[in-house]
This record gives sequence, structure tokens and C-alpha cells, in this order.
Amino acid sequence: MAPWAVVDPEAGKAVGMTTYFEIDEANRRLEMGYTWLGVKAQGRAINPAMKLLLLGRAFEELDAIAVALTTNFHNHQSRAAIAKLGAKQDGILRSHKIGPEGVVRDTVVFSIIASEWPGVRFGLRRRLGLA
Repeated sequence: MAPWAVVDPEAGKAVGMTTYFEIDEANRRLEMGYTWLGVKAQGRAINPAMKLLLLGRAFEELDAIAVALTTNFHNHQSRAAIAKLGAKQDGILRSHKIGPEGVVRDTVVFSIIASEWPGVRFGLRRRLGLA
């Protein structure tokens, strides 16, 4: 796992965190996640800027062929945010994990593959007013 603090450049303070995990060098794949942002940071440019940096590093520096993003089936806010990035839904892992309260969770799996990265990058840059 490779974690990062998410810092709001205007406030100069940490407002969340995110990670790469399930890093599979042999198959040039990784997963991005365990991301959270404080309420005041949500719905702003912080999340797309963070994703632009992380996806850029994955595809352009680490030469990834795929980056996965997963979320709980019932987390509609997260699912919408992942889809808005341009990630494609690969499927749903049914009864995938048992949560802390013993509740069985279905996990929605999304991915972005290397050939999709230029379009995803353009979309993120446009959202940030950079394109």
C-alpha cells in the first residue's frame, strides 16, 4: 500500500487521504482507494485534482495497464464519483466482504485501462479548467 495525505492548497492543511493498494507489478495493475475527504473538501476541485495526479502517475510513470477502483454497492455517492471520472464498471462481486458489523457487502468494481487514460485525463483537465 502507498498512502498519501490530501492537502487543500488554499487552506494549506490536510483534508483527507487516499492510497494505491493491491499493487501488482508483474501485471502492471493497481487499485486506488481507501479515499476519504472531509465534508468541506467534497464537491470541489480537490477530488478531480487528486485523481489526475494519481492516475497520471499510475499510467505515465508506473506504466500501469489498468487501475481499478472499488466501492460498496450501496455507496451511490462513491459509485457516481467513480463513473464521473470515466471509469467503466467491470462488475459486481457479490457477497464479497464481511464488514465490521458482520454485514456482507457486495463490491462494485470499476477500472480505467491505459488506452482510456488520454480521454479520462482530458475530462479531468476540463473539469479543473486546464483544457
